[in-house]
Amino acid sequence: MIMRTLSKLYYKLSGWKLEGELDSGIKKCIMVGAPHTSNFDFGYSRAALYMMNRPVKYLIKKELMIFPLGLFFKATGGISVRRDKSENLVSHMVELLNRSERLVILLSPEGSRKLKGKWKTGFYQAALQAKVPIVLSSLDYKKKIAHVGLAFYPSGDYQRDMQQVIEYYRHITPRFPEKFVLDII
Repeated sequence: MIMRTLSKLYYKLSGWKLEGELDSGIKKCIMVGAPHTSNFDFGYSRAALYMMNRPVKYLIKKELMIFPLGLFFKATGGISVRRDKSENLVSHMVELLNRSERLVILLSPEGSRKLKGKWKTGFYQAALQAKVPIVLSSLDYKKKIAHVGLAFYPSGDYQRDMQQVIEYYRHITPRFPEKFVLDII
């Protein structure tokens, strides 16, 4: 309750607003948080989920999970990820979703705040295997709006499904536009 109140205050003081809502019928999902070009993205994204009162896990690089920051990230839902080594993260996300009654896994398929090229596809594979929807969310810095939008079940046709993802993010203004790419197919 206190985190929800603090999150609303954070949005009010920073001039941001939350648009859209995670449909109450969606108990479990993979939520794509994009664009991810700034450290500020975490605060706005996590606060939005507190305001929606939804349990969440999110992926965070292992280097940030050390004491004392690691305590904060773990308490707020952080799942440590080693980016230098394949850890079968898709299987881990599927397992988390399968054993939970209600869970949002928030991640950035870009994998980094730096411009890297193609998006990672693990979010898609995890949603497909766990049979949960993918929910698209965005942070538009020009409008100061955090938005929860399109929700869809992956069909297995990655290219076709990603066309709607590209269309959703096409008009979003990231904090650093030069670091965002929609090269996801």
